[in-house]
Amino acid sequence: MNQEYSLQNKEYVRRAIEVSIHVGLMVLLLVACLMILLPFLPLVAWGIIIAIAVFPAYRRLLSMVGGRGKLAATIFTLLFLAILIVPIVMLAETMVEGVQTLVAHVKDGSLSIPPPPTNVGTWPIIGGPLQKLWTKASTDLTGLLQSLLPQIKDLAPRVLAATAGFGLTVLQFVLSILVAGVLLANASGCAEVTRTLANRLFGPRGPEFEELAGSTIRSVTNGILGVAVIQSFLAGLGFVVAGLPGAGLWTLIFLFSAVLQAGALVLIPAVIYMFAIASTTKAVLFLLWCVVVALIDNALKPMLLGRGVAVPIAVVFLGAIGGFIAIGIIGLFVGAIILSVGYKLFLAWLESPIEAKQEI
Repeated sequence: MNQEYSLQNKEYVRRAIEVSIHVGLMVLLLVACLMILLPFLPLVAWGIIIAIAVFPAYRRLLSMVGGRGKLAATIFTLLFLAILIVPIVMLAETMVEGVQTLVAHVKDGSLSIPPPPTNVGTWPIIGGPLQKLWTKASTDLTGLLQSLLPQIKDLAPRVLAATAGFGLTVLQFVLSILVAGVLLANASGCAEVTRTLANRLFGPRGPEFEELAGSTIRSVTNGILGVAVIQSFLAGLGFVVAGLPGAGLWTLIFLFSAVLQAGALVLIPAVIYMFAIASTTKAVLFLLWCVVVALIDNALKPMLLGRGVAVPIAVVFLGAIGGFIAIGIIGLFVGAIILSVGYKLFLAWLESPIEAKQEI
C-alpha cells in the first residue's frame, strides 16, 4: 500500500515537473517573441486601431468599388496619408516662415512689442510679474533677450529633441497607416483571426467582447479624437481670421490639449494677446468664438462618445483619459478597451451567483 502510494506520488511529481518545464519553455518563447516584435508593436497596434476605426466607412467604399478590397484599401491608405501629411507640411511652412520673419525683424531692429494694458498689473497672482516682463519687452527687447540667453541656450537642445521626436511620431503614423491598409485589404482573414482569439479567451461570450472592443475603439475615435479635431479646426479658423501670429502652431498645441480635455487653457493666452493688440470689438468677437469652441465638446461628446458601446459613457471616458495618462496617446484606446471589458466581466461575475440561485 505504502509502495503504491509512493509510486503515485512520484508520478504526480514527475508530471508536475514536466508541466512546469513546458510552461516555462512557453513563457520563454513568448517573451523572446515579444522582445523581437517590440519595436514593431506600436506600429501594429496603431494599424489595428486605425483599421477598426475606419472599417464601417471602408465597407461602404467597398460596395461602391464593386467589392474590390485591394482597391478600396489603397484609396483609404492614400486618403489617410494625405490627411496626415498635408496639414503637417502646411504647419511646417507656417513655422519656418514665422521663424524667418522673426529673425529678420530681430536683425534689423524692427521687432517691437506693444506696451501692456494698464489693468494687467491688477490681475491676480500673475499680474505683477507679467506686467514687469511685458514692459521690459516693450521698452528694451534686446536687453531682455540677452538676460534670457542662458535659459534659451538650455532650452534649445530640448526643442531640437522634441522636434526630432515629433518627426519620428509622424513617421510612425505613416507606417501605421500602411499597416492599416494591409489589414483592410485582408479584412476577412483578420476578422476570422480576431473571432477565434475572442472565442479562445472568453468562450461563448467571445463575439460579445469582440464587438465591444471594436465599438469601443470607434467610440473613442469619434468621441475624443474626433471632437478634438473638430474643436482644433474651429479654433484654427478663429486664429487665422483674428490674425494670431503662428496660428498653425497654436492650432497644433490646441489639438494636443483638446485630446487631454484641456483645450480651453490654450485659448486663455490667445484671448489675452488679442485684447492687448487688437481693438475691443475684434477682441470681444474672438473671445465669443473661443467660448463657442471651448463649449462645443459638451454637445458633441454625448452624441459621439459611447455611441454603439454596451457600457456607460463614463466607463469609456475614464478608461481613455486614465490610459492616456498611464501609457500615452495609445492608452486612449487601450485604457478604454481594458476598462470596458473589465466592466463587462465584473457585471458577469455579479450576475453568476444570481443565475445559480435561480437554477436551484
